[in-house]
Amino acid sequence: MLPVNLAIFIPFIAAICIPFMYRRMSRLHLGWFVIAIPAIVFISLLPYIKPVANGETFTYIMNWIPSFDIHLLTYVDGLSVLFGLLITGIGILVTLYSIYYLSKEESLPHFYIYLLLFMGSMLGVVFSDHLIGLYVFWELTSISSFLLIAFWYHRKGSRYGAKKSLLITITGGFAMLIGFIMLHTITDSYSIREIISDVGTYTDHALFIPTMILILLGAFSKSAQFPFHIWLPDAMEAPTPVSAYLHSATMVKAGIYLVARLTPIFASEILWFYLVSGIGLLTLLWGSFTAIRQTDLKALLAYSTVSQLGLIMSLIGVGSLAYYVTDSTAVTLFTQAGFAAVFHLVNHSTFKGALFMVIGIVDFQVGTRDIRRLGGLVSLMPISFTIALIGSFSMAGLPPFNGFLSKEMFFSAMLHVQEANIFTSEALPVLFPVIAWVASLFTFIYCLIIVFKTFFGKIHVDEERIASEPKIGMLVSPAILAMAIVGIFFFPSGLQQNILVPAASSIYPGIDLSHLATPISWWHGWNTEIFMTLGLIVCGTLLYLGLKYFMNVYKLFPTHWSFDTLYNSGLDRLEKSAATVTNTYMTGYLRDYFRYIFIFLIVVTLGVFFYTGAFSFTLENDSPIHAFEWILTTVMIIAAIMILFAKSRLSAILFNGLLGFSIAMFFVLFRAPDLALTQLVIETVTTALFLLCFYFLPAWVGKETDRKLNIPNLIISLGVGATVVLTALSVHNGKLVDSISSFFENADELAGGQNIVNSILADFRAFDTMLEVVVLFIAGIGVYTLVKLKGKKEVDK
Repeated sequence: MLPVNLAIFIPFIAAICIPFMYRRMSRLHLGWFVIAIPAIVFISLLPYIKPVANGETFTYIMNWIPSFDIHLLTYVDGLSVLFGLLITGIGILVTLYSIYYLSKEESLPHFYIYLLLFMGSMLGVVFSDHLIGLYVFWELTSISSFLLIAFWYHRKGSRYGAKKSLLITITGGFAMLIGFIMLHTITDSYSIREIISDVGTYTDHALFIPTMILILLGAFSKSAQFPFHIWLPDAMEAPTPVSAYLHSATMVKAGIYLVARLTPIFASEILWFYLVSGIGLLTLLWGSFTAIRQTDLKALLAYSTVSQLGLIMSLIGVGSLAYYVTDSTAVTLFTQAGFAAVFHLVNHSTFKGALFMVIGIVDFQVGTRDIRRLGGLVSLMPISFTIALIGSFSMAGLPPFNGFLSKEMFFSAMLHVQEANIFTSEALPVLFPVIAWVASLFTFIYCLIIVFKTFFGKIHVDEERIASEPKIGMLVSPAILAMAIVGIFFFPSGLQQNILVPAASSIYPGIDLSHLATPISWWHGWNTEIFMTLGLIVCGTLLYLGLKYFMNVYKLFPTHWSFDTLYNSGLDRLEKSAATVTNTYMTGYLRDYFRYIFIFLIVVTLGVFFYTGAFSFTLENDSPIHAFEWILTTVMIIAAIMILFAKSRLSAILFNGLLGFSIAMFFVLFRAPDLALTQLVIETVTTALFLLCFYFLPAWVGKETDRKLNIPNLIISLGVGATVVLTALSVHNGKLVDSISSFFENADELAGGQNIVNSILADFRAFDTMLEVVVLFIAGIGVYTLVKLKGKKEVDK
């Protein structure tokens, strides 16, 4: 078996190779090379299925920053294998689809580099057991998704959607990082497995709940949970392959993964249940309700994705009650909710991926995604219609499609919430099945809109583009997903035993899940769940038939009262405030900038010294000051003052040189001839350069002005002088930190030099030079790119 820590880097290595491969594949679409990458990783993960299904786990480690206990620690269990197979499996289909969707005139190297970077980052997220490693890959997914969404950067909407998604997900990720650091503070470990194994020892810690909230902020922002969902619809400006990949099986599932992975840590706190299930249900309801009013098919699918993610999140929340209750029957019921979350996660990847691809085909062939301009395509695009029908009815939860199975489990979980006996009000547990049913009703309606508004009714044929089926290659990927939808419904046992149950076991380590071995069945008799489904069909059909009347409900929700408006206005105000602040302190005068620097120096240095009590010095043991030293000091003071009153540049240069040469004399007095020689050479060269440069400048014309005492400047000057003197005295006498003199004793052994000063300078200078070379290399790449850049696209204004 290929170690997963190596498999993670396969997409990254391939991304590096693409610029070189592209030049050799002028006749062949670059996608044919790229499709091999997810296929290789997918195949490399297959050998893990059986061992993991039998309860085995695998751990791999690569040292990264050992001194800070930061490693690339990867862990293979049921949950990570499930996500790894989804990431690579859907990645294969999306890459195949993109070969026919994107023409060779597009910037294919950029697209596939971004896609592979994202794929590798997602694999890193789901296989990382180290919190810091997980965070690094997490933010890489945000950056690479930003690049993918902005692929058509000449479109204003693409740039806006990319920036919006980046700002929201990066902000949430930063909150998550703080939560990870706090979790490490509580547990003294970065390993998720170690933290889970010691879960009972830190749940009473004062930082436990703040840590939980911060981590959930990161997860909710990534998985587009209310109210962070607003970035997802605008991200639909990306090419359809990107939408099909990011928003069906990968990026939006990262938050789902994180919540599922950390459930064993936080589920013992009842607030976890309320937050995860409550936000999930609210997202489910709002997303499904908002989807109905959309006229753009991709926007409709975006809000449907928001809704379905809320459904999965609510199931994980309800499933977390298995850690809170003690009754074995209740534990069984709530672990089934977690199993339903895992099952629907897989089902959502299949039907949503198929729907995104079909909508992309409609847009590609017809030239529009506007529902008002579509209709009658069933006779023109029968294969696309069939796939759309399967995907939509699966999302609506109808048989014989896989969405029906997980939707029935969802209803069952919501109906059994009251078994936890945690609610003070009898009405509160009733809200769970009610909200679930109402949201599912809205889901049923927008699924009917996708099918009937697009493929039935009057034919709208664009005069320039005649609707027809695309090339067979573009239909292969959605057709495979459609077959998976039907196949899972009729034959779910293989998926259940080998993938779903091991994944659920990762969410519930230490809990008996033998009841999950019962085969999934589509019929359980005339129970409450089936009657809820029948009610959906009847009520949903009636509401769809009266849709024009139902749309009046949205008048109660004006578009200017939305989170999008709040985001836009908040960002606009933030930019204006930033401009105001910047214009206030960026005066264009060097003297003002010096003031900022000196004030910062005074406040920070003296503040730290007073806070730490570092002011500790005595003059008793200091050497006496001789007459010559007093003379040099007096000369330097006079020279410094005379620079301020100099009438010409030559006078200023000479007084400045006098200061430098006086310092060299001090080095001689203090028996440091090497420093004195260095100072003399540098001062001589700089004085000569000053004289040479100033020779070519215009004459220095002094202006007669009234010299008034500037009190603020005087205070700053005295403060800087006092800060430097006090710092020098404190450094000489203070013992705030341990001495590093022990390193001097083995300087020859550690640094290869008997002169410790030279060794330090050489080592640190070499390290500094290395970083400077890297910076110059990056700048050189940028300059080379700009020079070679041709055919720049026109940017929308």
